[in-house]
Amino acid sequence: MASPLRVGITGGIGSGKTTLCRLFAVLGIPIYDADYWAKWLIEHDVRVRQEVVGLLGSEAYQPDGTYNRLYVARRVFADAALLAALNAIVHPAVERHSFAWHEQQAKTGCPYTLKEAALLVESGSYRFLDALIVVTAPEAIRLRRVMERDGLSEEAVRARLQRQAPEADKVALADFVIVNDGQHALIPQVWRIHRALVCRSLHQQMPPRK
Repeated sequence: MASPLRVGITGGIGSGKTTLCRLFAVLGIPIYDADYWAKWLIEHDVRVRQEVVGLLGSEAYQPDGTYNRLYVARRVFADAALLAALNAIVHPAVERHSFAWHEQQAKTGCPYTLKEAALLVESGSYRFLDALIVVTAPEAIRLRRVMERDGLSEEAVRARLQRQAPEADKVALADFVIVNDGQHALIPQVWRIHRALVCRSLHQQMPPRK
């Protein structure tokens, strides 16, 4: 059997990536939650902790060793260069960890694995994947979803949107696009992509993305 493909799924905040991942999981596809593992690595990976402290000082962690998210957020979101430096520590660590995770999942015989991450395009890590799925939704719908989900103001959500690449840029790089606007049924879209990826896994060895 061919080696499983490494597939990414991304989209702007509020697009519904997590909902789509649940549907792929029902089909037996292993899901790597990059946001969850980034938080885990920041607290548990010795190399990452040392680099974060070197960048932001010992205040980046609480006395009990947990990540001081409020302190870090105040520092990095007011300084674009500092945010970029933090991402330059975390994103490569997540990439290394996700690759090792994929290798473990490959032993199960799955046709592909799915890496869920909001910043696959912004970080450039999409280049190391075999295929990219982008979830789209109109901005007004995404705004409403995040405001209701997180209890944020429209201004706060728009500020988050501005820190992400435009949806059109992500779609331009996509191998597959899922429209999650409440009008297009999701299950048929997921099933079509799943079948296409299984076929690729069985019959092709895809080169790394450029």
